[in-house]
Amino acid sequence: MSMQTVSLNKAYGGTQGVYRHASRETRADMTFSVYVPPHAAGTRPPVVWYLSGLTCTHANVTEKGEFRSACAELGLIFVAPDTSPRGEGVPGDPANAYDFGLGAGFYVDATQEPFARNYRMWSYVTEELPKLVAENFPVDASRQSILGHSMGGHGALTIALRHPGRYRAASAFAPIVAPSQVPWGIKALGGYLGTDRQAWRKHDAVALIEDGARLSDLLVDYGDADQFLTEQLRPELLQSACEKAKIPLTLRRQPGYDHSYYFISTFMADHLRWHAARLKG
Repeated sequence: MSMQTVSLNKAYGGTQGVYRHASRETRADMTFSVYVPPHAAGTRPPVVWYLSGLTCTHANVTEKGEFRSACAELGLIFVAPDTSPRGEGVPGDPANAYDFGLGAGFYVDATQEPFARNYRMWSYVTEELPKLVAENFPVDASRQSILGHSMGGHGALTIALRHPGRYRAASAFAPIVAPSQVPWGIKALGGYLGTDRQAWRKHDAVALIEDGARLSDLLVDYGDADQFLTEQLRPELLQSACEKAKIPLTLRRQPGYDHSYYFISTFMADHLRWHAARLKG
């Protein structure tokens, strides 16, 4: 698979690149970013995948996530894909709403028209992009982890739960933990997957845990001033599911923080150190 380098800059002794390629899964040009830390020739650093939230592209975390210093120190490759297909002919929300369609792929493979042709973000993030990254960057595929924010937190948790042997760690900032039970998720899962709620369960972290999926442990941060906390995020549902399943969950409610990248950037290094500890060896 070929890709185009959009930009390449030196940062903290490593390189921050932005790349574009024609995706087989989404049938659209996709853009993603990769930070490669300084490392000895011939070595392969572990890779951390970051999934962004509603309305975002690869650029939000790349420009505002403040991850490069920690990644350089810890020796972590950091990969950030887009949140949906884009371009001519890619359908969006019929009413141009922000929470469905463009910028809101919800990390699923759509089965409903007109979205089924392009909205294959699950297969893109779990299969196509990892292969492309492995072919072009010095990643150690045996040491991977995943994190995300909001819709991307939903994606990170569900992907980790369904690939227990692939990711050594998973964490999230303000994730949508039970999309089957909240407005954002009900709209997205219904629109992409149809009305069969049983099909939704494999894209719902709480439902996956109820159905037997497990993680070794989990780190989740929320801000207690997050405007979406009560209606859309529902961290208490994840806490209850983890308690029943005996999954060790560190759930931190951070005083005064909201849903923005000021919150994410404040605690990004904490998450990356947590990931690095689990990616050793």
